Amino acid sequence: MSLIAGTIVKLEVAREVSPYGFFLNAGDQDVLLHYTELTDKVKPGDTLEVFLFFDTEDRLAATMKRPYLTLGEMALLQVADIHPRLGCFLEMGLGRQLLLPIRELPELKELHPQVGDSVYVIMEHDKQGRLRAKLAGEQELAPLAFPAPSSWKGQWLKARVYKPLQMGTFVIVDGGVLGFGAIGMIHSSERPRLLRLGEEFEARVAHIREDGRVNLSMAQRKEVGRDMDSTRILEFLQNRPGGAMPYSDATPPDIIKQRFGISKSAFKRALGKLMKEGLITQKESWTYLAQDGKGQPDGGGTGGDSAQ
Repeated sequence: MSLIAGTIVKLEVAREVSPYGFFLNAGDQDVLLHYTELTDKVKPGDTLEVFLFFDTEDRLAATMKRPYLTLGEMALLQVADIHPRLGCFLEMGLGRQLLLPIRELPELKELHPQVGDSVYVIMEHDKQGRLRAKLAGEQELAPLAFPAPSSWKGQWLKARVYKPLQMGTFVIVDGGVLGFGAIGMIHSSERPRLLRLGEEFEARVAHIREDGRVNLSMAQRKEVGRDMDSTRILEFLQNRPGGAMPYSDATPPDIIKQRFGISKSAFKRALGKLMKEGLITQKESWTYLAQDGKGQPDGGGTGGDSAQ
């Protein structure tokens, strides 16, 4: 009988050898079922259904415990530990861990998963026949995904990263009671930072494509974001000396992003709202609180500040 690590097989209990456990008969070889791997009472002559794995000394062993996945299957496994040279160790439900090799991880270290993140993986063998994990890709995930319902449009939903890229992030949007989930993508312009492999986050469904996949955004809708941004900018001005700041429509986008954490277009929308409401004015490259008793400076640049 050919025994393969990662599979579940039925074997007969041949004998008990204390203090180790029970040896299971597999024709021309015996497999140890250690006492720590028992989930029920066992005696010689019983036929057991066991999962096969390699122990710490690379010997084939058996357990009555059930893993979260078997050879060739896919599952969402949590990162239990990280080794800087080997990769991520994933909890597989047996009290032992499955290695996701470092070569499976993104080249950019900032995109690597952290302890507590969960990744979609498939169990496979390495060249020596030992168990390891490989990342599940769209080929494995797409058959499980469903087209996003129209009711999702505009909703904030949980999503998990399965393919992180600098230009955009591919995710599975949690399907909840509907099932596995839908495939989605969030462009780099719609996220405030890089999203790492296995990270779970919330995003807004901005668009549902004809194929049922979704485009996501981590930003509020423009009208909501404009209100929030304008409130922040107004508070910023109110706390500035003389109610003035060296930022305006002419300020470079990178400085706006660094100072306020928003795009220049969002900054301009917020300024436009405040100007329309008569709360601010602009002169040259400076923005001021409007004359309402809070004190507008007589001239630009008197605060001694710069936009750098």
